[in-house]
Amino acid sequence: MRSVTTFSINCEISQFQRCEVSMWDSDEPIPRAELLQRVQGAHGLLCLLSDKVDFEVLDAAGPNLKVISTLSVGYDHLAMDEVKKRGIRVGYTPDVLTDATAELTVALLLATARRLPEGIEEVKNGGWSSWKPLWLCGYGLSGSTVGVVGLGRIGMAIARRLMPFGVKRLLYTGRAAKDYASEVKGEFVPMDTLVSESDFVVMSCSLTPETLGLCDKAFFSKMKNTAVFVNTSRGTVVNQEDLYEALSSGQIAAAGLDVTTPEPLPTDHPLLTLKNCVVLPHIGSATYSTRGIMAALAAQNLLGGLQGTDMPSELAF
Repeated sequence: MRSVTTFSINCEISQFQRCEVSMWDSDEPIPRAELLQRVQGAHGLLCLLSDKVDFEVLDAAGPNLKVISTLSVGYDHLAMDEVKKRGIRVGYTPDVLTDATAELTVALLLATARRLPEGIEEVKNGGWSSWKPLWLCGYGLSGSTVGVVGLGRIGMAIARRLMPFGVKRLLYTGRAAKDYASEVKGEFVPMDTLVSESDFVVMSCSLTPETLGLCDKAFFSKMKNTAVFVNTSRGTVVNQEDLYEALSSGQIAAAGLDVTTPEPLPTDHPLLTLKNCVVLPHIGSATYSTRGIMAALAAQNLLGGLQGTDMPSELAF
């Protein structure tokens, strides 16, 4: 049997398993032409979030392709309707990156609210002259209201980590109220209530037709002008032009982003000109242990799909 990572595999599975592996051995994404060439005839494909697996890739792979294993919890880079139609199994890596992403979200929120990148820059460029009463003042969590859009695994992990900072109210919204929200005294509220009453708005939702472009001009116009916006979900949840306008006009206080559209964000993008916008290069799950566990799970998913056995984390269509 043959498999490609970003990574494809061809395998012959009988009493013993034998796989021919074609691997793209680089941290940089595999060039499109290379992927289309290497995936031909593959039985399995292990891909990354940066690999767009669309109709063209599926056609190039051909009818042998029986499993796709993605090294991510998100799968909007896969043409899911076409994958389903072709009966291809899909493995992904949920749960294992929950803690790392939650930690990064809290770090990003604090860095943005307390203006840490600005402070570091002032130290480096000589702007630190003497103590001043209001210099580099930001916003604290103690006594605040935090709104989490999407109280799933990651959203709940974020909420658990924020509550010890003295958060007064934890609001959340989504498709339905969650029983487990009582652990953090979460209040299930309409979106408008969350947006207008929160001092910190944290996006931790899945990308769906309903959340695509959710954070637009109307959304930001309802936020407090002292509110901090944080997105570690998906870049396309946010209309970045509207976010730029909200930040530059003072409609909201600041924003922290670990996801953008596109990725990487061009160095001349308007958001990068703003001191009150902190942008990270999509490193939510970037701890050594988490990435190692993700890689092992993705490999196990791939082998399970090739063997026609259970996959540890298979997407249910």
